[in-house]
This record gives sequence, C-alpha cells and structure tokens, in this order.
Amino acid sequence: MKNAQTGRRGFIRSAAALTGAMAGMAFLPAGAMPLAGAPGYSADKDVNLIGPKEGYSPQIGTLVSMMAWLRPQVISSIKNLTVEQLDFLLDEKANTIGALAYHLAATDAFYHEHTFKGLAWGKWDQSVTDKFGAAMELGDAGRKKIKGNNADFYLSLLQETRESTLAEFRKRDDKWFMAVDEKWYWGPTNNYCKWFHVTEHESHHLGQINLVKSRLPGAKSANNG
Repeated sequence: MKNAQTGRRGFIRSAAALTGAMAGMAFLPAGAMPLAGAPGYSADKDVNLIGPKEGYSPQIGTLVSMMAWLRPQVISSIKNLTVEQLDFLLDEKANTIGALAYHLAATDAFYHEHTFKGLAWGKWDQSVTDKFGAAMELGDAGRKKIKGNNADFYLSLLQETRESTLAEFRKRDDKWFMAVDEKWYWGPTNNYCKWFHVTEHESHHLGQINLVKSRLPGAKSANNG
C-alpha cells in the first residue's frame, strides 16, 4: 500500500509538473523560441544568454543583453503591418501601433540626452523635441501627428536610437552606470535603474502593441503578435 501511495503521489507530481511546463510554454515570448523563422527570432546565437556582453562593462552588458532579448519581439510585432494597420485607432483615447513604436524610439532618445549628455529632463535641443516630443507625449499630440508612416519608418527610428544608445554604453563603465542621481523625481536613482526603466517600458508597450494587433479588423481572436 505504501509503495502504491508513493507511486500515485509521484505520478500526480509528475503529471502536475508536465501540465505546468506545458502551460508555461504557452506564455513563452516569441524571442525565447530557438528555431529560425519563429516570430521574434534573432540571428544572435547568444540572445538567450542574459549576462555580461563583449564590448561592454559587466553591469552595462547585462542590461544590454536584456535589451537585445526584447527588441526582436517588438520588430516582429510591427514589421509586416500596413500603414492602415499601424494607424488603426482602437478608440478615441487609444494610441496607434505606429505611435507606440515611435514612443519607444523617443524614450531611448530622451534618456540618451539626459544620461549621456547630462542634460536636465526636458532641457535638450529644440530639434530633439521637434522630432520626438509628440511621440513621447502620445495622447492627443500623438494621434494628430503620428500617422501615414510605413513600418520601415518606425523600424529605422528604433534602430537609429538604439544604435546610438549602444554606442554610448560602450564608452562607459560600471562606475558611471551605478552613479546615483539624488534629485531624480521618483527618488535617488542610478543610471542602471533609469535604463532598466527604458527596458521594462518597452516590455509594457509591447503588450499594448500586441493587444491592438489582436483588435485589428480581420485579426484572428487568438492573435498575440
């Protein structure tokens, strides 16, 4: 009886573990899929290795590896969309997919100005505000100004701003990364936290992009990007 009970408990535990693993697989992000051709697939063979990266100081490289893991999923979600789909407005208070993509590029650009150039928030050149201001604000400004652009327009912005970010990261060390801004508006904050915020911010808006994609006219109800 004891052996039977032990065997039954073992079977239940094994079945539960298998069920949990299978359920978990349904929530794996596209970028985690190792097969070429999968949505979000990256040609970087080390994309799933979170940690220090060659060319960067250890802590900066670790964050860069997180950025590199997430970005292919954003690209995959928007690269095949038409102008009409990128401009689709779910309701009068929503943001379009195009505006959200532009917003991600704007976030890189503004944190670039602030952390790399040492400028107080909002005190950058007018040219930067002209290019990215509406995208950073979103809302009415984004709905009025950000439209009529194809996917390549947004992908180019994302590449331009991210390459600029990475180039600056390569010039800096972990001492800079850990430097604390005592006057930051949510409290003492180091550059690591500011750029981690940029990264989690991208994850947040990726979810919004995929939600809007699932509501596009003609989209399948199971579409998750």
